[in-house]
Amino acid sequence: DPDKRSQLGAHYTDREKIGRLVEAAIERPLLREWNAVKAEILAADDRATSAKNARAKNAARLEMRKAYQRFLDRIRSFRVLDPACGSGNFLYVSLLALKDLELRASVEAEALGLPREFNQVGPEAVHGIEINPYAAELARVSVWIGHIQWARRNGLPPPANPVLRPLETIECRDAIINPDGTPASWPKAHAIVGNPPYLGAKLMKRMLGVEKTEAIRTIYADRLPGFTDLVCYWFENARSMVEAGLADRAALVATNSIRKNTNLPVLRRIVATTPIFEAWSEERWTIDGANVDVSLICFARSPEPARLNGQEVSSINADLTAGFNLTMAHSLRENRKGAFLGIQKSGPFDVSGTVARNWMQEPANPNGRTNAEILKPYWNGDDLTGRPRDMWLIDLPLGLARADASLFVLPFQHVATTTDEEGRSVEELRAALGERAGPRWWEPHWPRKDMRSRIQKIPRYIVTPETAQHRLFVWLSYPVLPDKNLIVIPRDDDLMFGLLHSRFHAAWSLRKGSDLQDRPRYTHTTTFATYPFPEGMTPDVPANTALALPSAPAIGEAAANLDRLRNAWLYPSDLIRFSPEIVEFPEEGWAFPERVEPVDDRASRLLTARTLTALYNECPEWLSEAHRALDDAVAAAYGWPATISNDDALAALLALNLERSKAN
Repeated sequence: DPDKRSQLGAHYTDREKIGRLVEAAIERPLLREWNAVKAEILAADDRATSAKNARAKNAARLEMRKAYQRFLDRIRSFRVLDPACGSGNFLYVSLLALKDLELRASVEAEALGLPREFNQVGPEAVHGIEINPYAAELARVSVWIGHIQWARRNGLPPPANPVLRPLETIECRDAIINPDGTPASWPKAHAIVGNPPYLGAKLMKRMLGVEKTEAIRTIYADRLPGFTDLVCYWFENARSMVEAGLADRAALVATNSIRKNTNLPVLRRIVATTPIFEAWSEERWTIDGANVDVSLICFARSPEPARLNGQEVSSINADLTAGFNLTMAHSLRENRKGAFLGIQKSGPFDVSGTVARNWMQEPANPNGRTNAEILKPYWNGDDLTGRPRDMWLIDLPLGLARADASLFVLPFQHVATTTDEEGRSVEELRAALGERAGPRWWEPHWPRKDMRSRIQKIPRYIVTPETAQHRLFVWLSYPVLPDKNLIVIPRDDDLMFGLLHSRFHAAWSLRKGSDLQDRPRYTHTTTFATYPFPEGMTPDVPANTALALPSAPAIGEAAANLDRLRNAWLYPSDLIRFSPEIVEFPEEGWAFPERVEPVDDRASRLLTARTLTALYNECPEWLSEAHRALDDAVAAAYGWPATISNDDALAALLALNLERSKAN
């Protein structure tokens, strides 16, 4: 059932990608060994041909047979392990590869005058671990079927009496943790291959259970961060096997998030002890049960010529890039508290604008206060990249007792009685979280007090989507509140807006962030925190001080122009009208933003297609020119030529980061 396998993070692997990994971990090294042995055989054959006496000729012929037998022993003793074998796809392909290599060696040796040997590589060459009993048994049968099919295709008698025998080398058990909570061990193998299960760190407790998840994280606490995706534990086990000499190579599949953020440490450990010799950083995976971008990663005990995405490179970095290594960048002191996550609701705290306006027009509540006090416009990434959805947040004052919160009758009732698709209320969901839920279920799970206090002190603030096709920044103003999938930069100056929207920051974020399918992810902890802003323009420098620098005005003007032009395209004056909100914002000094409405049905249809994503997909000349002017101004602030390439800029930014982090 593809849906069930998808829930477990266990996806079918397509043959082409299996072939790449099997070729890298099994076929290529063994073929390299065979070619070396064949060269020995040819050299010995030349000596036999030119020998002056029978003794020398026989000695040379004996060398030929010994070299050939040495390789046969090698390939017949070769063992492949898939520690998450599923129904046996990797094992099936690996077995056929070994049998093909044995046959090839036999045919080529016969052509050199050596006696042909019977093929002996069989199902015992492949080992597997699979937690699902049905899949494990299916893997055993699949391997035997592959063995029989291969024999028939090559004109050899298939095994008989019995046709299928028990295959104890495929074990049905957990590959990571034993039932008693101790680490699971893997059998020794020459090559480790496979497609371990993908399960994000956020989902592990829900899917595996709290006790098992905590036990796994405890086992690996000294090696991997606690908040690590499930697949990383397979990579770490394979790495330790290779480092200890219990395996020669490993070739595994992971979602491409393995090369970013909290997953990156596992690849750092691999690069430090068992170099990556081949990788495909981002491959589209669209087959039953999966629709993700994956990385294919091969590493070995001994250094080998490196290839990245099919191209030869000098070495491969932990983030599956070549050249300068951005994984070396450190968080910078001057960037601390410069960016925040938005509010995480974890419950039915948002309502449509229609509902919010109806509630705001209700009579005052029993506490004498109106619902307008606890309703605020609420933006997420879709509002930024598309058209604003007109959603509002139920934003009860933080710290209210339940009795006091219930006095805001309709909003409180909505939060208390709305259930998820499984019929669970927010109170029940929070109770299941235990201490991690906080004491008041009628509040957003993460209300982000620090972020709120910062954006309330300034007339506007900058946001960018956590995941988006293009790296975009826009202005919002309190009382509009940002959702958790917006990163908030609490600055109100055009200078910071321009620095963030430069191509240099975009290139840095693309390399330092992670990916969600085809949408790069921006993080405040690894992207913003590590970015080296121009000297004197870092987030810890007051805006007024930074704006006094000679290069600042050009950046600010270009940024303001970019924002003005984009807004004119998004909200053309002949298609929209601005209307005041139906009530005034109760807090003195602030006002609800005006409502932006199409003037008629035709305008409504036209505006639907006018989104920031659509604009940047099209990228008209006026937009390119506005960005070019901004990029030139930012380049000048760094002291770079306007024509500097992104790669050269990234190298300079990395050097700047390392210089500043040392000083810190």
